[in-house]
Amino acid sequence: MKPILFFILILFSFFSCETEKNNDSVPSNNWKNMQWNAKLSDSLLTGSSYLSVYSQIYSVTEHKKHDLTATVSIRNINTSDTIFINKADFYDTKGQLIKSYFVKPIFVKPMQTIEIVINETDSEGGTGANFLFDWSIPKHVNPPYFEGVMITTYGQQGLSFTTQGVTLKK
Repeated sequence: MKPILFFILILFSFFSCETEKNNDSVPSNNWKNMQWNAKLSDSLLTGSSYLSVYSQIYSVTEHKKHDLTATVSIRNINTSDTIFINKADFYDTKGQLIKSYFVKPIFVKPMQTIEIVINETDSEGGTGANFLFDWSIPKHVNPPYFEGVMITTYGQQGLSFTTQGVTLKK
């Protein structure tokens, strides 16, 4: 390969990489397009689920923290029934509401996964951030499955782990 062509390829790959500069928590879905604008049926069962997520974790001592990217997956694990998420509220370590992701119920189609991404530079949630979800499902249908995936990389080191949602008792 000629040196000039190699140099151009290196330059192209360097400038084609984009860095996200927005510090806000960003939903990966368009909630408005997923809104359920009709009244939900009274025959639906309702429930709530809790999911712990981490915007930061401690390292070495309580005075050193690593920021994390958190991906929150909301999964409909049913093959033929649509489910509804009525609320997705994000709280910080102190239990203060940071953000409500939508005001009207959204629908999640069978086997669909929707996500909320908390950027690595958004440490507002802290070391004990969490989500509270309210949902509605038809009878005899599995409740939604909630999972958090946290990740960060520093130099050649990487760190990742997951959390699973817990259905709350009424």
